[in-house]
Amino acid sequence: MIRRKPNGSGKRILVPFTRGRLDPAVLAAAIRIARAEEATLVPAYLVVTPAEFALEAPMHQQVELAMPLLEAVEHAALKAGVPVDARIESGRTPVHALQRLWATEHFDRIVVPAPPGREPGFTPKDLLWILTHAPSETVILRPEGETDDAQATSALAAAPA
Repeated sequence: MIRRKPNGSGKRILVPFTRGRLDPAVLAAAIRIARAEEATLVPAYLVVTPAEFALEAPMHQQVELAMPLLEAVEHAALKAGVPVDARIESGRTPVHALQRLWATEHFDRIVVPAPPGREPGFTPKDLLWILTHAPSETVILRPEGETDDAQATSALAAAPA
C-alpha cells in the first residue's frame, strides 16, 4: 500500500478504481469536489489477487500498471492544489479490496467511476454492492463525453492504459 502524509482539512475523498483505468472526467469531478471541500483526495487502485496466490502476494504486473496511473492522478490533483494520499489495496475481487480498505480507514465521500459499456472497471454488480454497502456518502459517475478539465485529461492520457 502507498501512503503519503495528507494535508488539508482532515476530510478525505476516496476514488477507487481498478483494471487499469480511471476516466479523466471522474478524476476531474473528484478533484473539484476535493478542492471545494478542502479535502485530501485518496485515489485507491484495487488489485485483484487470484485465489491461487496468497492475498498479500506481490502482484508486480498490476502494481506496474497502477503506479503510472496513481502518479498521473497525483500530478493532476497537486496541480489543482489538492493534497493526495494514494493507495494500492488488494483483494480477491475489487469489492473485497474495498471492504479491506473501508475496514481500516475512514472516508468522508466516495467517488466511484462507472465505466461506459464494456470498458474495464467496476461491473454493474460491483456498483450495486458499493451503493448498498458504502460507509459514507457515495457518488457513482458515468461520464458520457470528454472532460473539459484539460489537466486531468492530459495527465491520464500520458499514463499507459
